Amino acid sequence: MANYNQCIFIGNLTRDVQLSYLPSQTALAEFGLAVNSKYKDKDNVLFIDCRCFGKQAEALNKYTSKGDPIFVSGRLDLDSWEAQDGTKRSRHKLTVERFQFLSRQQKQTEEADEDIGF
Repeated sequence: MANYNQCIFIGNLTRDVQLSYLPSQTALAEFGLAVNSKYKDKDNVLFIDCRCFGKQAEALNKYTSKGDPIFVSGRLDLDSWEAQDGTKRSRHKLTVERFQFLSRQQKQTEEADEDIGF
């Protein structure tokens, strides 16, 4: 049986990107994404935790801020941990493999063309 894990979302950043570096000096960007949908006359909002690695993580940190629209695609991963009270916890997180800015200022476009290189 074949398996396929791919998710595609268009939404807005719920907070500024948090950039950190792993011990291997690989950049890690973590951010939240809000995806709106409408069913009949009811609005629904889905909040998605996302992460991105490497040069893409640095570009996200440099060129986006809270509220910016973005297109992301990647795979859904399950994070598991043990809470302080000893209970086991888990949540799904999107590991972003590709993204596209949906609106940029002219200055950001010019800088991105020079700096990103992917």
